[in-house]
Amino acid sequence: MQRVLIAMGDIKLAHSVFAMPFAILGAFLVAPGEHGQIVWASLAKNLVLVVVCMVLARNWAMLFNRIADAKIDAQNPRTARRAFASGALSPRDGYFMLALNAIGFVIVCSLFGFLFGNWWPVVLAVPVLVWIAFYSLTKRFTWLCHIFLGGALAISPIAAAIATDPDQLAHTPGVFWIASMVLCWVAGFDVIYALQDLEYDQSIGLRSMPARFGWRGALWVSRLLHLLAIGFLILALRTSQSLGIIFALAIGITAVLLVWEHTLLIRRGKEGIPMAFFTLNGVVSIVIGAAGCAEIILAAGHA
Repeated sequence: MQRVLIAMGDIKLAHSVFAMPFAILGAFLVAPGEHGQIVWASLAKNLVLVVVCMVLARNWAMLFNRIADAKIDAQNPRTARRAFASGALSPRDGYFMLALNAIGFVIVCSLFGFLFGNWWPVVLAVPVLVWIAFYSLTKRFTWLCHIFLGGALAISPIAAAIATDPDQLAHTPGVFWIASMVLCWVAGFDVIYALQDLEYDQSIGLRSMPARFGWRGALWVSRLLHLLAIGFLILALRTSQSLGIIFALAIGITAVLLVWEHTLLIRRGKEGIPMAFFTLNGVVSIVIGAAGCAEIILAAGHA
């Protein structure tokens, strides 16, 4: 149990806040169905499985990241105390926990088939695990690694929608615009996070946008990605009949938060990264997820 607690502390379960609200929103976007009604008994069970899958998938991806990067992390003063880098956990411990989370993920995905007759989650389970782990390898060969991380989190609303109602997904373009927003938003703040390791990455030849373009260039890339994220939110609003004024207000709040994030970096430099990376982006995900779900519930209530 002690080793599990060490691992959970190392992979920061609280960072699930970045993707979880968007997965739940993806499920809600397809939940009303053709007649605009939500079958709450079914959706509640579905959401429990979605949340469990999200936790298991994230555990898998982060454990894979820590194991794959153990030697790299051990040489970096900022990451040397991580569990696998410091030796607090052995590779054997990591492989065991990786296997448990992967098996658990596949089992929970299969429950969508047994409970709802939807076998797509279990069919796609292994490809999803491969995709979300692949990001950890990309910084070895491309400075587009941040885009790959964005893509890993961007599948969360799509996967949740497939798990909830795969037939309705084709008629819900808003899910794909939300996924596009997540890709750009996550890639943008991951560029900010990577600024902490700019000199280290350059010294050992790791690829990242800060290592490739420098501090100022990377910040401009991050700003562009976040501008695109706002654009995709607007497209989600315009293409989703169940989203309206509440979601529009959430977009406005998100824009303000992202401007604040970049202002912090201009004023405080590296010292502003912790608040810019975690606090403000955690608020962004909660605001968008909560606003979207609330509006869908209200719209379904009037259908």
